Amino acid sequence: MSIVVWPATMARFDDAATVLGPKNPDSSVCWCLSHRLDWKTNRELVGRARGEYVKKLCSRTVAAGVLAYSDAEVVGWAAVAPRSELPFARSTKIPHVDDLPVWSAWCIRVRPGYRGRGISHALLDGAVAYARAQGSPAIEGYPVDNRGKKVRLHQSRGHQLGLGRLPARGDAAGPALTQLGAISSGCKRGADCRGVRSEAAAQHRDIARRVGPDVRAGGS
Repeated sequence: MSIVVWPATMARFDDAATVLGPKNPDSSVCWCLSHRLDWKTNRELVGRARGEYVKKLCSRTVAAGVLAYSDAEVVGWAAVAPRSELPFARSTKIPHVDDLPVWSAWCIRVRPGYRGRGISHALLDGAVAYARAQGSPAIEGYPVDNRGKKVRLHQSRGHQLGLGRLPARGDAAGPALTQLGAISSGCKRGADCRGVRSEAAAQHRDIARRVGPDVRAGGS
């Protein structure tokens, strides 16, 4: 199966809505905002307002994330953005390794019926590639244990995770340094996940960095 990954621009908002949005547009579901917004804003946005917020994100110069396609059908989403825009930048549970203007990758979602086909791998690579194309010096994530599944995902892609709360580090020019993790809130399509951020952050085990060579993905 051929998989391509593209930035989630305004032209692709409907595809983002297919992956993230509810069947009932008035339902208050995550829309991948629970880790993007501060707690107060996240709780205040309900129903259609959540989708409208994501639509505004997609209309910006920098895309809200990346989307995976198989045979022109949207099959998955990954969130990636400058850490400075996110609650991660102010978290007391996730320490800063240094002052680099890094990007964060924190949510990977694959549509039902397409799981187990390597799409999450493509999304992870695509998120890294997009951040690189935007000039990010490093991309970091915040893995949760999740019975080892998230760790196995990253290890299968050659990513190296740190131990405990210690960051995984190395020479940015070194080809072996391909480090990235991801945080997962456990949100499912159609579920109200607006209150999960603090729980997920408390479970994080590592800060993992990818600062190695670029990974190519689709353009705009």
